[in-house]
Amino acid sequence: MGEPKTLLKVVIEQRQWTWADFELKFASTADRIIGRGAQNPTVGETQFRRWTGGQLKGLPSPDACRVLNAMFHIEAATLFAPPPESTDPDVTLLDLEAEIAMTAREAQDDAGVAAASSISDLTVDQLRDDVRTLARSYTTKPAHEVWHKAKELREQAETGRDRTAIPAQQQALLIVAGQASALLSQAAFDLGELDGAKRLARTAALYGETARFDPLRAFATGSLAFIAYHSGEQSQAAVLARQAVSYGGLGDIAFRRLRAIEARSHGHLGDAAASQRALRMSEEEGNGATDELHDTIGGEFGFTLERLAMSNASTALLLGDGQGAEVSARRALELVAARPVRDRSTAVLGKAAADLAMARLLSNDLEGAAEALETMLSIPGDQRVTGLVARAAALRRYLAQQRLHGDALAQELGDRLEDFTRLSAQRQLVLAVRPLAIEA
Repeated sequence: MGEPKTLLKVVIEQRQWTWADFELKFASTADRIIGRGAQNPTVGETQFRRWTGGQLKGLPSPDACRVLNAMFHIEAATLFAPPPESTDPDVTLLDLEAEIAMTAREAQDDAGVAAASSISDLTVDQLRDDVRTLARSYTTKPAHEVWHKAKELREQAETGRDRTAIPAQQQALLIVAGQASALLSQAAFDLGELDGAKRLARTAALYGETARFDPLRAFATGSLAFIAYHSGEQSQAAVLARQAVSYGGLGDIAFRRLRAIEARSHGHLGDAAASQRALRMSEEEGNGATDELHDTIGGEFGFTLERLAMSNASTALLLGDGQGAEVSARRALELVAARPVRDRSTAVLGKAAADLAMARLLSNDLEGAAEALETMLSIPGDQRVTGLVARAAALRRYLAQQRLHGDALAQELGDRLEDFTRLSAQRQLVLAVRPLAIEA
């Protein structure tokens, strides 16, 4: 093929560039030093062959010479002249100087691209704060409001991920998107969409796995466990609860929640020994360990003592322990009442009251059950979530027993419970949420 006719040819061969490589670099350099525009010089393949083959008479246009000088840090006249003899000691130095200059320029350009491929840390911080606020206010908001806000936050986090290439921002936004997905799952569950809740909980777990954030994986897997036993998959619920406990980096509150879910799972299976063991573990004091989800954010990601007492009351009912259920339910109600009104969880209040009513029915205390039910029946329709509706249905079935036929109070309570279910948040799901659940 003969000796190269120009130094430009030598330089390009050293870099192992094709015409396409050269043209791409030439165009990007032109955009940088001349500015983006239709008048920037270009290099077609035929022209490239003429330049490197020594077929050009004179020099290219002044703009093209500027671009070539910026690319190689060598004067255009030198580039289009014959290359120095290979024995010339200056050749190696010339090549090295050009390579160093070009490498420095490319590194600067790449750093500029990376800087452009990021978002403000303030944006990430705001999304973190918004998720934290939503989680902490969850128990005082209707589930459909939480749904809409969490959906918006997840979309904002994903938009941010598309705009940044910064690893720390990517991880932070993965966690935000996962937390928003976990809240979406809980909202879907509270609105009675168990299939959607399951899919969203798995999504949250996947976000946690991708971000290497085990507290989120544990929370989402625990959610999958209680969705499973509400779906009639009791054995799967127990498996998921044990799996969630095995994740690392969890604090005492995370273990409290997961052991309570595990206890309920075994209670649904009728395994009294395993259920009681998990109950005891859920009530242990712990060693002071914390994590960034259950403790630092808390709220719906936390697990308050009243929520624990309410959950354990439900487990006691599954085990047929009416007395234990009443003790735990009363404890939950006392703890809720001790909080400021604005911080009281409507869901925990209603569920504990329902469990107290069922415990009293098991003791044949119909009047006492009616008194406890007043608290549950007063909860607004848009806050009557799945756990409350399930309890209302169980109470309605109990009151429909043959031995209570003809009892006026039992009949009245049954009718009120039926109305309670009819006006629940789940009944509003078709109008308010179902199209969004399909989108998710």
